Amino acid sequence: MQLINPGIGLVFWMTVAFSIVLFILGKFAWPAILKGLKEREQSIQEALDSAKEAQEQMKRLKMDNDKLLREAMEERDVILAEARKIKDKIIGEAKEKAGKEASAIVESAKEKINSEKLAALREIKSTVAEYSIEIAEKILREELKDRGRQKKYIETLLEETNLN
Repeated sequence: MQLINPGIGLVFWMTVAFSIVLFILGKFAWPAILKGLKEREQSIQEALDSAKEAQEQMKRLKMDNDKLLREAMEERDVILAEARKIKDKIIGEAKEKAGKEASAIVESAKEKINSEKLAALREIKSTVAEYSIEIAEKILREELKDRGRQKKYIETLLEETNLN
């Protein structure tokens, strides 16, 4: 029963030993432990502050990225609009040039047709004239075989011709 009811001497020496251990711990261990705890608390707080700052930076970066993306899309739209305008301009110029070339070709063909038509008419007139002369020669030879007829024809021609 000695353990259940300790004696006063045992309690005294246990209190003295506990007080010495408490004094040594209070003098040497507790300040180091408290200092370590305070440093740990500060490092945790710094880590939390860094995480919060990193989170804010991520938000800013995301907003900057979104802004850059919008600007890039707007710039892309502007470039595409300019490309469409240039394309339409090139197509319009090509159509205009093709129209002018087609008009020039048609005009050239008309001129060629007219010149060929005139050449054909000249050839026809020349051929008709040659045939007319040949026919007239044949008729005149036939008519002028006889001398009397020749004189009569000459006199008729002289009378028809007006001498001024």
